[in-house]
Amino acid sequence: MSEISGVPDCTPSFPGIDSMGSGCRVDPTVTVMRFNQRPEVICLAQEVSLYANTRLVVGDVLADPAVGIRVGARTIVNVGCYLSGEGGLDIGEDVLIGPHAKLLSAGHAIDEGDAIIARNRITRARIVVEDGAWIGAGAIVLEGVRIGRGAVVAAGALVRQDVPDGMVAAGMPARLIRVRRSGQFSEPASNHERRPGFWHWFKAKLMRA
Repeated sequence: MSEISGVPDCTPSFPGIDSMGSGCRVDPTVTVMRFNQRPEVICLAQEVSLYANTRLVVGDVLADPAVGIRVGARTIVNVGCYLSGEGGLDIGEDVLIGPHAKLLSAGHAIDEGDAIIARNRITRARIVVEDGAWIGAGAIVLEGVRIGRGAVVAAGALVRQDVPDGMVAAGMPARLIRVRRSGQFSEPASNHERRPGFWHWFKAKLMRA
């Protein structure tokens, strides 16, 4: 994933966003929810577009050093999206995020503590969306998930596990359904899937589906 930390310094031109590169377009209906102050919590690289009614949520920025939202160059976030940086959210360059998608980097512990969920601890885990990925309309990506380079998350999918580079995931819960038809993605990219025989088994499984 491209380094997003090099977002150009500039005077923030939208309330709650710490830095914005040149050519960013942020609709006036975008809202930011954050408490307390810490620099470089929400950073947009150049030419990022945030469309109408998108919501950026980081909550208490002092709760964890990982709290924050970083968006790479030329990424487009369509209308009505919900981006949670409470556990950390890194979005690469040239990413497409469809209308009303939700990226949720925080949740609540359900198998410990009080029977009342709201009293239990908040769980946090960084979401990473690599360069060139596409997250379809209404998709939900849960905490700790990595969406690989050029991967596709179908509309309405619920993603609980990583999607490797160049793969297409669909369904509730999402499952890997095929490889993108591109020579760039003829081999699996994640180390987890480089074990002997995995790729042949997976392609055979797709053909039987």
